[in-house]
Amino acid sequence: MSVDLGLPTFRLRADSPSAPGRPDHPGLIDRFGRIATDLRVSLTDRCNLRCTYCMPAEGLDWTPKAELLTDEELLRLLRIGVERLGIREVRFTGGEPLLRRGLETVIAGTAALRTRGPAGEAGAPVEISLTTNAIGLDRRASALAAAGLRRINVSLDTLDEETFRGMTHRDRLPDVLAGLQAARAAGLDPVKINAVLMPGQNDHQAADLLEWAIREGYQLRFIEQMPLDAQHAWTRDGMITAADILRRLERRFHLTPADPSQRGSAPAELWHAQSRADSRLRGTVGVIASVTRNFCAACDRTRLTADGQLRNCLFGTQESDLRALLRDPGRSDEDIAAAWRANAWAKKAGHGQDTRPAGADDGFIRPSRPMSAIGG
Repeated sequence: MSVDLGLPTFRLRADSPSAPGRPDHPGLIDRFGRIATDLRVSLTDRCNLRCTYCMPAEGLDWTPKAELLTDEELLRLLRIGVERLGIREVRFTGGEPLLRRGLETVIAGTAALRTRGPAGEAGAPVEISLTTNAIGLDRRASALAAAGLRRINVSLDTLDEETFRGMTHRDRLPDVLAGLQAARAAGLDPVKINAVLMPGQNDHQAADLLEWAIREGYQLRFIEQMPLDAQHAWTRDGMITAADILRRLERRFHLTPADPSQRGSAPAELWHAQSRADSRLRGTVGVIASVTRNFCAACDRTRLTADGQLRNCLFGTQESDLRALLRDPGRSDEDIAAAWRANAWAKKAGHGQDTRPAGADDGFIRPSRPMSAIGG
């Protein structure tokens, strides 16, 4: 794979032992000119569902509490990212982030941060969002919105209770739907739905899910199953691809591509959808083709795991240990910022999951962590 983005011209620093040749740029620039401004923060690797494409029914060995970042450590990293490195968007993920005690405190602390202008002056607040399964959200949506949460993505793969039980090993669909209603009532906007189609489980329900989302006013995004399950059951030949998803939707909807120039760094390709049975039923649907149509060239993300490891790619195999720097009293904020910049500079042109080298069975090296431990 080749991604040619072109590198902007910047003044090079005289010495940068951790990132040789890196431009003299305060932000998170990489060797291909991309600048990360969107931070994904995993708050926990724990989850109260057992989705078949994520983890086994018996669960996993969770990260010990002593290895997780404290609220104070996390907020220090967020302050460094926003004030020194140009982070403008923060999305909290998991595992299931609603299982993190003090989530409202973390969001309020993030909402208080301001970016910095060229002269060091306070700038704009960061945009804060959350990805969740919505279990328990009905009791917390108002408090989260009051703390500063603005947008939310809810993982929901089916509206059928039997299918939900089969895919999650839990009987919690009513709780998810209640959480969605509470999010809307709290003023969180937009409310997006993330859905993964699995062969033989819910792939025949794609159009039903889209019709429901349009009627309810939610924004639906289908996501290709990614090779990040803990049990390593994913196979390229067994996944539902973006092309498969569109074919299923087109049986009941007219689909017209949205203007691609409006996509920016967003991962979803958008389509205008109009029901073939009822022309008044119309809306948009997104498809996130992480495997078959990668969007690496426009990637603006950096990722922090719940135990303080920094990743420059969801599919990456290397991490930078910020927790060790945080817990070393001899390390300054600038030391941490320098390590963060070096991590961004080392980012590859693309994740390579859409290639299949000769002799490889699935075309990539799996990360050592599953999705629940990395954060979506």
